[in-house]
Amino acid sequence: MSSGKQANSEANPFRALPSVDEGRRVLDGILDAPAGGPAGDTTGDQAGDPSGHSLNADARLGAIPAAVRTELVQQELDAFRRRIGKDGLSGADVEAELSGGAFEAALAARARVEAGRGVRSAVNATGVVLHTNLGRAPVHPEAAERMRAAAEGYCVLEMDRFSARRDERDARLGVLLSRLTGAEVGIAVNNCAGAAFLMMQTFAGGREAVVSRGELVEIGGSFRVPDVMARAGVRMIEVGTTNRTRAVDYERAIGPDTGLLMKVHTSNYRVVGFTEEADPAELAQLGKEHGVTSGWDLGSGRIEVEGTRPLDEVGDETVVRDAVATGVDVVAFSGDKLLGGPQAGLIVGRRDSIRALRANPIYRALRLDKVALAGLEATLELLLAGRGGEIPSRRLMHRPEAELAGAAGRIAAAIDALPGFAAEAVPEKSQPGSGSAPTIFLPTTAVRVSADGQSAESLATGLRAGEPPVFVRIHEDAVLLDPRALLPGDEERLLAAFAAIA
Repeated sequence: MSSGKQANSEANPFRALPSVDEGRRVLDGILDAPAGGPAGDTTGDQAGDPSGHSLNADARLGAIPAAVRTELVQQELDAFRRRIGKDGLSGADVEAELSGGAFEAALAARARVEAGRGVRSAVNATGVVLHTNLGRAPVHPEAAERMRAAAEGYCVLEMDRFSARRDERDARLGVLLSRLTGAEVGIAVNNCAGAAFLMMQTFAGGREAVVSRGELVEIGGSFRVPDVMARAGVRMIEVGTTNRTRAVDYERAIGPDTGLLMKVHTSNYRVVGFTEEADPAELAQLGKEHGVTSGWDLGSGRIEVEGTRPLDEVGDETVVRDAVATGVDVVAFSGDKLLGGPQAGLIVGRRDSIRALRANPIYRALRLDKVALAGLEATLELLLAGRGGEIPSRRLMHRPEAELAGAAGRIAAAIDALPGFAAEAVPEKSQPGSGSAPTIFLPTTAVRVSADGQSAESLATGLRAGEPPVFVRIHEDAVLLDPRALLPGDEERLLAAFAAIA
C-alpha cells in the first residue's frame, strides 16, 4: 500500500478496504486455480483457500457466474463496512485483517455457501426414514430411472399411443391405483395437502363441510384444516368434541347446504384415553342417505399388498384398501410417505366423485408433472408385482436390529480410530417420520460421537457444510449417528466426511 493510501486509511478505515475489482481478482484466483494449486500443491493454500481446503474440488465452485462472483465480493465488502461501523475498527485494524488473509477466507466461505445451496444429495444419519427436510422417501432405483428417462426426453403423457387419441395424463396411474386399493379409479395431484384442498373445494366450495373438532389438525407449515377450508371457500361446521365424536354428531349437522362429510387423519399427534371417533362406514352411509359426498384425508396412506411384508412397524396406521372398503366416496393419501414414491397427493374413490375432482379447474393447477408421474407409476408397479419390500422406505423400516447393530459397530470403530474423536455404539430408537405413526419408535443402535475441543453443535454444523452434507441428531451434547436411514454407499460417504474433518 502506498504511503498516501496508508495515511488515508488511518484517517478513514473504510479507505483501507479493497475495491470491488480488487476483490474480484482475489475471488477469481481462489475459484479458478487448478485443482491442488500450482505445481501439484495439495495443501489447498496455493488454490487460494486459507482454510486449507481445496475449493476447486467441487466443479460447482468454478461454475459460479461472473455476476454472482461480483455480488459475493460486494456482500463481503458490505459486511466489512458494517463491522467497521459497529466495532469501531481503525484503519490499522482493517489493514491487519486484510494482510492476515481474513478477506480471502471470508470470500472463500461465501463461495462455498453459494455453491452448496439448492437441492443436492445428502447423507441421512438421523435415523428418521421419512425426513421432511431431507426429501422424505428415497425412490426405488427403477423409479428413479423412469423419472430420469421422462425428464431428459419426450415421453407418452397425454395420449393413448395405441389409438393416437388424447388421454388424461394420469389415466394409467388411475388404473394402477384401482388395482392397488380396490377403488373404482384414482387421480394424482402435487401433494396430499393439495388433494385435501381439491376435495374440499370441489364438493363444498360455497357450501358447508362437516368435520370433527378432534380432527382440526395443523399438519405442518401453514396447513391448518380450518384455514384451508376458508381458502377453499368452505363454511366449516364443527361437530363433537376434541376427544369424542360420533356419526350422530355429523347427522345432526347435515343441512341443505352441506356438501361434504369429512374425516381427517391426525397425522402428527394422537388423542388417547377417553376417546371415540366417528366410524367411516357410518359416515359413508350417512352421505349416501342424504346425497352428500363423504371424504377421508388419510395423510400418510399405508399400502399393503399380497406378496409384500406388511408394514407393521407403523402400528395401526389405516390401510388405504381398508379405508376404501368402508364405502367413503373419496380417500386422499400421500405418495411420498408410506407408499415410498415421489411427492404426490393421491385420491381414490367412486368414479363419479373422481370425475368431479378432475372437472374442477383447480385440478389443472395442482396436477403432477411427467417426472413425478413416471416415478409413481413405477412404484405402484413394484407394489403390484409383489416387490414392495425393495422400496427403500419400506426396506429401511424393516431393517433387522442385528444389521443395524453391525453397521453401528463398524462406524463407531472407524470414527473412534480418527484423531480427536471418540465414538461408541449405544442402544437408541428411530422414527418413521413425516407425521407417520407419531407414537411409534423403532429399536436401533446408534453411534455416539464426541470431538475434542468441539461442541456437538459445532461438529454437526461442520458435517452439514461438508461434501456431501451429513445430517445427524444431537443428544446430551453429543452427535448421534443412526444407521437406519443409510442407503447403499452412505456408510462410506459418512466415514469420509468424518475423515475430512479429522
